[in-house]
Amino acid sequence: MRSFAPAAVLLVASARSALADFYPGVIATGTMGITNPPQPSLGTMINQTSVARLLSVNSIEDFCIFAPPYMANISDSETFEVAWCTQPRNNARVIPDGTLTGVSFLKTSAYVQVYGYGDFTKLNIPYGDEGGELDPHGAYGSGNPIGGNVTSNITGADENFAEWMLYIDYNQFCLRVCTSANSTYSAAAMCWHELDEMGCGFVMPGNYNYNGTFETCDADVAYPPGWYPTATVDGTTLFSTFAQYYTGVANGQSYTVGDTVTPTAAYFTPSSSNCATTATVSNGIALASLGITSSASGSTASVPKLKFEHSSGGSSSNGAAGSASQIYPVVTFIALLSGFAGIALFH
Repeated sequence: MRSFAPAAVLLVASARSALADFYPGVIATGTMGITNPPQPSLGTMINQTSVARLLSVNSIEDFCIFAPPYMANISDSETFEVAWCTQPRNNARVIPDGTLTGVSFLKTSAYVQVYGYGDFTKLNIPYGDEGGELDPHGAYGSGNPIGGNVTSNITGADENFAEWMLYIDYNQFCLRVCTSANSTYSAAAMCWHELDEMGCGFVMPGNYNYNGTFETCDADVAYPPGWYPTATVDGTTLFSTFAQYYTGVANGQSYTVGDTVTPTAAYFTPSSSNCATTATVSNGIALASLGITSSASGSTASVPKLKFEHSSGGSSSNGAAGSASQIYPVVTFIALLSGFAGIALFH
């Protein structure tokens, strides 16, 4: 990731599991929810009618995503979607072997991120559905899906993380779980969830040319979605922030929010390194055990409420767009190479 000041102090932190050891806003509070087990657990019974809504995102062989419990557009099912996992875990449904055709699992010092291609009609998403965005907030403030939670052991132990976002349609998904923060880049900013029409390539920029490949990589950290550096003043970087354009009616009055000019891409695409490939992602469970006797045929989707676009990712220097500049001290996350990476503070 780019730096904007000459001096740096490297703060090295070890992986820790106590709430007090994480920056405020990183760890979720409260219970796992009434549909979920009290804690993540590997090796639970196979239940393809489960309504559990607990995801775990641990590795390329062990992760989960949300999808409908029955054939339905994402826009119509976002409040009650259920967990589907690559392995039997969390009392959730199991993703059938052959569903995923390519996965990229990225580890950074700020978040863990998973991109995937596949035939998600096997997860009850109708063929052609352009999908939508899921996050722990939602229209009712209790998450989409309601009661959905996400854990990861990427920092050394299972933790329930407060901020995450998942974009999914009938043949692609991208998922980010924000696992660290500091005074400049909060977990909420790194997992900013209000750019649902911009698509994976804008919100989670990276290499999307991996279909047919299953890889795990370390990666640099992107700027928070919609952030663009505009200038550096006395060692402090100014950012503009993009807000998605939207019009609506409330209490009989029309209103407009967001920016009329939409940027074409994220400011830059983070690089990845130390990539290792595996042949496939498989649990080895016979399809008949999952109640599958033939390939899903899919169905024609109605027009979804949320538009999901497949972007190609950003270039190294895209123009800023959005609201008036705000002043933030520059903080650059150092990519995770071994264990838990440090944070470089530039003055």
